[in-house]
Amino acid sequence: MSTNKIRIQDFLSRVPLFNELGAEELDNIALGTTEVQAARGEIVFHRGDPCVGFHTVVYGQIKLMFVSPMGGEKVVRLIGPGDSFGEALMFMDKTYIVTAQALADTLLLHVDKGVLYGELDRRPGLARKMLAGLSQRLHALISDVEAYSLRSGTERVIGYLLKGEPCEDGQQLRLETSKTVIASRLNLTPEHFSRILHDLNANGLIKVKGREITILDSDKLSAYQS
Repeated sequence: MSTNKIRIQDFLSRVPLFNELGAEELDNIALGTTEVQAARGEIVFHRGDPCVGFHTVVYGQIKLMFVSPMGGEKVVRLIGPGDSFGEALMFMDKTYIVTAQALADTLLLHVDKGVLYGELDRRPGLARKMLAGLSQRLHALISDVEAYSLRSGTERVIGYLLKGEPCEDGQQLRLETSKTVIASRLNLTPEHFSRILHDLNANGLIKVKGREITILDSDKLSAYQS
């Protein structure tokens, strides 16, 4: 058994979808898993390419985006370590409907559809976990549509900063990627996103230093309306 295979199995065992599989089952999945190295800025796949499996991120970051004929981008989702993408299209036998690009030097694992289908036939519990993951993404997508339709830009930025969780005053966070990418993810222009951060900073709710954000007053921030 190669060290490469052992390393792949180690990572697969930590992926939520596979964390209940035994060694033999992980062996089977690993046989159908390949490494994909993507340098920063590299396209992993384009819209219209065939989807013959799904990817999970070992390290780095991937953005899923729509690209207009004029080259404009709309970021749909940001994918970090331990997260996966492509399962729904794989099950539907559809081509990719988005383009995937590495935002940093990234290592992906690509799990072949045929191998995964074999394990799904043998393990109904694996199918339930995959359905749960896809359902969570559908819920997140509906929440995104609600936010774009009913919430102001300021409310969207505050929601992104607080992530719907309790936050202590003085807590620091780092923007996960460039402001341009985050703005697209929040359905804002980069200029609008920057203005909102400046406004929150001027009102003493946050402190902005490059990509570093310090939450100064979480209660007022969560209740703030521009």
